Amino acid sequence: MSPVHVPELSSSGSSLTLNPVQWALSRLSSSSAMTPKSPPPSYGSIVTVLSIDGGGVRGIIPGTILAFLEEKLQELDGPEVRLADYFDVIAGTSTGGLVTAMLTAPNAQGRPLFAAKDINNFYLEHCPKIFPAVSGGPLGLLRSMRGPKYDGQYLHSVVKQLLGDTRVDQALQNIVVPTFDIKLLQPTIFSRYDALNDVSKNALMSDICISTSAAPTYLPGHHFETKDKDGKPRAFNLIDGGVAANNPTMLAMTHVSKQILLGNQDFFPIKPTDYGKFLVLSLGTGSAKVEEKYDAAACGKWGILGWLYNQGASPLIDSFSQASADLVDIQASVLFQALRCEKRYLRIQDDQLKGDTSSVDVSTPDNLNRLVGVGKALLKRSVCRVDVETGKSVPDKNRGTNEEELVHFARMLSQERKARFQKKGASVTVNFL
Repeated sequence: MSPVHVPELSSSGSSLTLNPVQWALSRLSSSSAMTPKSPPPSYGSIVTVLSIDGGGVRGIIPGTILAFLEEKLQELDGPEVRLADYFDVIAGTSTGGLVTAMLTAPNAQGRPLFAAKDINNFYLEHCPKIFPAVSGGPLGLLRSMRGPKYDGQYLHSVVKQLLGDTRVDQALQNIVVPTFDIKLLQPTIFSRYDALNDVSKNALMSDICISTSAAPTYLPGHHFETKDKDGKPRAFNLIDGGVAANNPTMLAMTHVSKQILLGNQDFFPIKPTDYGKFLVLSLGTGSAKVEEKYDAAACGKWGILGWLYNQGASPLIDSFSQASADLVDIQASVLFQALRCEKRYLRIQDDQLKGDTSSVDVSTPDNLNRLVGVGKALLKRSVCRVDVETGKSVPDKNRGTNEEELVHFARMLSQERKARFQKKGASVTVNFL
């Protein structure tokens, strides 16, 4: 399935009454016309990036945020537009990788498989079967020592049914999805750019989603093979991308820098370190910092088992995933402040989750609906930043609520897209007969 491209004007005999700019803008504003593919950043002034953290069932939280943003974009540009029409790069880890696929995999009409408003419906329907209730207590502990908490069979089947034979190079927008190769002990990053240049990285999107979601102790690792340009097999032995980058924001940004260094004309004339020309939306899946569940006295007594299993949670996994996500947030925040363009970076995260809402796998209807409520409440809260000293989110006094900032982001995204179409339209040569 191929993405939809903007058709070029033809000079095949009939006189035209619209100039190229008017034609491009009229196509963009017409809700009845098929939505054209957005021009690359070389036709605009900024690079737009969307990043989505890992977090299991808590993917409902960014799902709620994305539905709100897409709704605001549709109010500006018509009901047919989708998030993939506005972001140059969409990156996602673990559950965020699955959301990335939903937003960018093409349907039969060459448009995104999911509207943002439908993401949460997917979670509400399938999470109870992906993460079925398991026995706790000694029996649950014994089972967790013998293998993954879940067999992953339902996740594998639903993802394969959803994505079919779609490969990474068929994504409607540039994607970046991290995984970790447990055999090679190194990150393996999948992206549309890499897939277009290296056939061995052009894996099935279903394999990528299964791999980046294979959280240690929760789901089994995933093995698959591709072939290189000479037909030789390449094996992948992958686990959750959160091991490498639970927050893939900086990964997405540096991936753009890599493409610029390689001479990708989509980004000309932007320089590799022109991060002041980036517009970045980074979405977290929440954390339970407010609970302060662990302390030095307790963890000082833990052995291997204690670090891997404590009251139904895994302190080791909680620690490295949260540390990774927060460090990336701090790095990105400081970078944009240093460039005096901090309002071009928006991180939306809730560190006040409690009880079951902080779990990655509690899939009861009550908990899933509570997570929807968490996302809606997060929209009303003030924009926050991570305090380097305390590690907690504190309100940014120079900004409004997350909802207000997203409305502002929607306007900037809409204006950038229209400006690109205008420039592209002006570059089309029309021969009048």
